[in-house]
Amino acid sequence: MARLFGTDGIRGIVGKELNSALAWRVGNALGASIRSEVLIGMDPRASSEMLANAVAAGLIEAGCDVGIIGVCTTPAVAYLTKRRGAAAGVMISASHNPYEYNGIKIFGADGFKLPDVAEEKIEDLVLSGKKTLATGGTGKIIDVKQEKEEYLNFLKGAFGCRLDGMKIAVDCANGSTADIAKALFEGLGAKCLVIGDKPNGKNINDSCGSTSLDALKEAVLSGGCELGVAFDGDGDRCLALDGSGCIVDGDYIMSILALWLKDEGRLSGNTLVGTVMTNLGLEKFCYENGIGFTRSAVGDRYVSDMMREAGYSFGGEQSGHIIFGDIATTGDGLLTALALLSRVKSSKKSLSDLARVMKKYPQLTVNIPASKERKSLLGSSEVQSWIDEAKKRLGNGRVLVRPSGTEPLIRIMVEAESEKLAEDTAGWLAKKINGIPL
Repeated sequence: MARLFGTDGIRGIVGKELNSALAWRVGNALGASIRSEVLIGMDPRASSEMLANAVAAGLIEAGCDVGIIGVCTTPAVAYLTKRRGAAAGVMISASHNPYEYNGIKIFGADGFKLPDVAEEKIEDLVLSGKKTLATGGTGKIIDVKQEKEEYLNFLKGAFGCRLDGMKIAVDCANGSTADIAKALFEGLGAKCLVIGDKPNGKNINDSCGSTSLDALKEAVLSGGCELGVAFDGDGDRCLALDGSGCIVDGDYIMSILALWLKDEGRLSGNTLVGTVMTNLGLEKFCYENGIGFTRSAVGDRYVSDMMREAGYSFGGEQSGHIIFGDIATTGDGLLTALALLSRVKSSKKSLSDLARVMKKYPQLTVNIPASKERKSLLGSSEVQSWIDEAKKRLGNGRVLVRPSGTEPLIRIMVEAESEKLAEDTAGWLAKKINGIPL
């Protein structure tokens, strides 16, 4: 049986892998197991309202009351689900993917993404072939419009900071942060040059946001901004640019904030949790600064799981999913931006100066378009022999080959002591894997 859930919920092209009928069944299957209040949020894609209403209908027929938050960020759904005491939260979003895609992410009452076993139970019901699942319920729509203001207040008070005197550029990716970012940062005293804040249903992540930083770089440089921050479509990631337009990715952000949290006594277990994609330079930084470091599988949910199991409070991904486990249950781009801005403000240093604490290894990721059949071949002895050969070529570097959990791609990541060695090794390995006959 094919899995519905990937590493970050259900995701697919609307009208093909994902439609309102499937969304209804997912909502109904979820409702069948809880029969209580559920919150639903969405990003501003053209298809989000349709899918949100379908999920809501399924939940209501299962006897659940449904609070539709409207357009909001994914971490807002997680936070408000826990704060309000709802049984579950649902986010309609495909995160960083183009507008043609959409997705369904589900959070438990504790604000954390559902564990695999809970997702599998929903899958079993959805894919069971039954024409109806749980019907005859008398759930209703409840008013939760005021909850978005509660989330904004939480963010404003998260680090007790003021941003007076700072001039920043903000790229909202024409996504979920478009209606909250300016109010947040200007409410704390910053002067903001905001771009990517006019979503029309189809321009989400289109040449903007954390996956495309050129527009933000232009805004930072032309606007004379101290730095810039960029979010993805659903607001759970944050990347930054310093005042000269240089990228400060999630690994740099974590190095800056890990030192800060350690100094503040807020780095539980004195350990940072990264992933198998985390740059080797961050691991060396941790060692040199007396901070423990461990790696989880790719995906902020797996970072979060490792943090919870071991009692750690801070971790994240190079892509900008950063988790502050003492105050949040999932990656939050706005929270990350606030922490970074607070550190720049309190240190009286530039972002570029702060980022010098870590030296990155040259890292290259090559994406190969791949069907499920080609992805399944990654575990073969032939592919493993090629990976072993690549590791020998790299010496002190690293190589990681993995199937994407959200897109039809195989990702090849190579780290080496020189860019040329990384490029040559990644290219050789990609050619080998791409040439496997199906």
